[in-house]
Amino acid sequence: MICGLLNVNMISQLIHTIKNIAAIGIGCFFIISCENKIQDLQNLETTALGVEEGINIESYISQSGRMKAKLTAPLMLRYLLDTPKIEFTKSLHVDFYDDSLRVETQLNAKYAQYLETDSKVFLRDSVIVFNRTGDTLWTSVLYWDQNKQEFYTDKPVKVKREFNNKYIHSIGIRADQNLRDITFYKVQPEVI
Repeated sequence: MICGLLNVNMISQLIHTIKNIAAIGIGCFFIISCENKIQDLQNLETTALGVEEGINIESYISQSGRMKAKLTAPLMLRYLLDTPKIEFTKSLHVDFYDDSLRVETQLNAKYAQYLETDSKVFLRDSVIVFNRTGDTLWTSVLYWDQNKQEFYTDKPVKVKREFNNKYIHSIGIRADQNLRDITFYKVQPEVI
């Protein structure tokens, strides 16, 4: 009888020991598994730290409750830095609306960068702005001040005024958003 009790006690202890070893093994498995997942998350964080990406963007810009523009772009990158900025690296198109929500002016550029805190947009590479009357502006670099609703640059610009069908070449301009009022800084002679 004592032998039977010892065997039962030993078997009970052996089962208890096996359960403890299994619990420790399973616990180690979960800890290792969690470490791998945490490492994966840390790797992901370092590769895309502070960057949001948007594809096929369509955004509406309003002021004082009125729609002012519609922006479309195939790719947008938003950097969450001390000074947040947005880049459009694969082109950008903007339709500017008048008070009746008719497209008044359109803008195209191959690259744009928007500094959110300044409400200014830097445009470059094949920048073209044109209004519904046919006035057109071409330049390689242009800034758009969203608050003042105007364009400006100190780079070479070519402007076609539709009312007289003439081209004006200038180094630097400042123009309202609808291209009606343009100040030319250094008008250049027309090259024939």
